[in-house]
Amino acid sequence: MTRRRGLSARLKLTLSYAGFLAVAGALLLAVVWGYLLRYVPDNPQGLLGVSPNRWLLVRTFFPAAGVAMACLLVFGLVGGWLLAGRMLAPLHRIRDAARRAGDGSLSHRIRMKGRQDEFRELSDAFDSMLGRLESHVDEQRRFAANASHELRTPLAVSRALLDVAREDPTHDHEELVERLRTVNTRAIALTEALLVLSRGDSGTFTRESVDLSLLAEEAAETLLPLAERRRITLDVTGTAARTSGSAELLLRMVTNLVQNAVVHNVPAGGTVTVHTGTEGAGTGRVGTGRGGTGEVGTGRVGTGATSVLRVENTGPPLAPEVVPTLTEPFQRGATRVRTDEYAGVGLGLAIVRSVVRAHDGSLDLVARPAGGLLVTVRLPGAP
Repeated sequence: MTRRRGLSARLKLTLSYAGFLAVAGALLLAVVWGYLLRYVPDNPQGLLGVSPNRWLLVRTFFPAAGVAMACLLVFGLVGGWLLAGRMLAPLHRIRDAARRAGDGSLSHRIRMKGRQDEFRELSDAFDSMLGRLESHVDEQRRFAANASHELRTPLAVSRALLDVAREDPTHDHEELVERLRTVNTRAIALTEALLVLSRGDSGTFTRESVDLSLLAEEAAETLLPLAERRRITLDVTGTAARTSGSAELLLRMVTNLVQNAVVHNVPAGGTVTVHTGTEGAGTGRVGTGRGGTGEVGTGRVGTGATSVLRVENTGPPLAPEVVPTLTEPFQRGATRVRTDEYAGVGLGLAIVRSVVRAHDGSLDLVARPAGGLLVTVRLPGAP
């Protein structure tokens, strides 16, 4: 933005300091005149006939007072300039860091030393903002690179199948069409997942009162045939858990969690338990953290009533170092990769994390000692 050049903050402070000293000096002279000189007799003999009269004192005092005022003004200008420069020096460092960030250098930090004051607080807040911004930009770059790679794969497969059909006209066309349909279906699913993820990250949705228990029942009813085919027991328990948000996004979140629990389970005889409820007022949870038992938590929940959704499933044991990677886009745990029709696109839990974050909630993943995963979603409660 182009602005007309004006007085610098340092010059303004300098003039303010000098003006304050000048006004203080003038008030001091006025006090001297008002409470001292006006009581001196204005006659040739002066006070008691021996002291100087008012005319002589005024003639002697005012030239000296003028010199003192001039010295005060010069001292105020020079001292004010130096003091203002020293006080504004931290702002110059913050300005330089902001310009470097504007040029794309997000790794720079101010790290201002000294005791805590307003400038240090501003510097720490700016460093914290740069850290979050750098992390967000790096995450977006990784996501873009991974998305490009994932989208390129079905296109490359489609081209290879078409090349085979062109070079070998005798090839079974029904098989070719079926394989193309499978690849195309996967590409569409990936695109839809990316759109949902983008919508969750942007947070642009209309909020309404939503009951997580109803969403859990709907998701379980939808996925019940899949669970029955895999001989997995799917149970939904708990009470009403109301929150404020997008019913569509929250349903996608619950569906992803339940489908993830069904697909990544034991071959037969497994269980999936979905529980909803509320928790009382608490201090909440902020930020991200990882525990030694394979636990990862993300998001923020403030004080007040909290709606809770827990999805627990049996399954193969998970290494603690694998759990934190499950919510990253296109990241699949080594023991959780599937090759059947439910292989997914690697965005299931990433979408869950995005929806939870957009609704100001928290997401906790804990590897069960006996195998499987316990996922806990906490969202701010709604009346």
